[in-house]
Amino acid sequence: MKVLLTSCGGGFDLDAKTEKLTSLTLAAATPDFWDDQDKAQAVMRDITRLRNEVGIWEKIRKHLDDTMELALMEDESLAEELDAEVDMLEEEIAGLEFRTLFSGPYDDEDAIVTIHAGAGGTEAQDWADMLLRMYTRWAESHGYTVDILDISTGDEAGIKSVMLSIRGDYVYGHLRSERGVHRLVRISPYDASSRRHTSFAKLELWPDIADEIEVEIDDKDLRIDRFRASGAGGQHVQKNETAVRITHLPTGIVVSCQNQRSLTQNMQVAMNVLKSQLYELEQEKQDEQISALKGESVDAGWGNQIRSYVLHPYKMVKDLRTNYETGNTQAVLDGRLDPFMEEYLRATVGGGNMAE
Repeated sequence: MKVLLTSCGGGFDLDAKTEKLTSLTLAAATPDFWDDQDKAQAVMRDITRLRNEVGIWEKIRKHLDDTMELALMEDESLAEELDAEVDMLEEEIAGLEFRTLFSGPYDDEDAIVTIHAGAGGTEAQDWADMLLRMYTRWAESHGYTVDILDISTGDEAGIKSVMLSIRGDYVYGHLRSERGVHRLVRISPYDASSRRHTSFAKLELWPDIADEIEVEIDDKDLRIDRFRASGAGGQHVQKNETAVRITHLPTGIVVSCQNQRSLTQNMQVAMNVLKSQLYELEQEKQDEQISALKGESVDAGWGNQIRSYVLHPYKMVKDLRTNYETGNTQAVLDGRLDPFMEEYLRATVGGGNMAE
């Protein structure tokens, strides 16, 4: 077990993280640290994250040392307690081992997520709304922060599209498994004849790295449109033009944000998202492998799905890449996605076999 823990420490790169934590902590102690508020807050977030990560490893290592001391006492009356401690350690080390699978350059970053309804009108838009609920529930179960940056509601029900910011430890690393087309099969609640329908929605993903990159954007390359925020209502809905839509003319990238409280805030968020997308676009030009950050652009329709959610005539959610499946469809739709994410990471990072 100690060998496994040492192996995890190497994959976790504990020394590098400890060194970075020390460097950032020293920087935060300088007199002019808070002169740049945005940069300082980003550094403090990194410090908190690194402290949590290093703290988890140190806690497990101490637990292991204490358990070994208990074992060396060779007291039969402590056998039951020792067995319980070993079981706890195995669970903790398994969790630490899983963290080593987050080996991508942006896995520890926050994420920008978009969900788009596929063809199919109200049925597909309702499915997109169900996915929004599912990923929100998943994020909340991990203590992550979720903000809706932009949303386009459906004509009758559901949503046409939504853009989310999800912030927390290793958000992007977890969600890498989720980009792609999701397929739903069910008896449609919008069909008077109660026929079975198949619906599609697509999830796209970017690491939220706007604060860490330098991207030059010429003002003349931007078209900025202001409009009134739309939504279901509430005390924060603005009656003036606080929402913003930015079009980057050379690339055709369009980013909207309407859910912040002011035009300035919406503009800043939209520019950050635009920077992340432009950075990724440039990286893809330099190295085609970087395109894996967002995944191949595919239509939300037949033949492109990564996962199927079948609610009728039987109940099953199956990932078509790893073949992992479960019959507890309600738990999945309520946000229990970690088993799917873990199987994907183990298959792609840990040397497992992906389904053809």
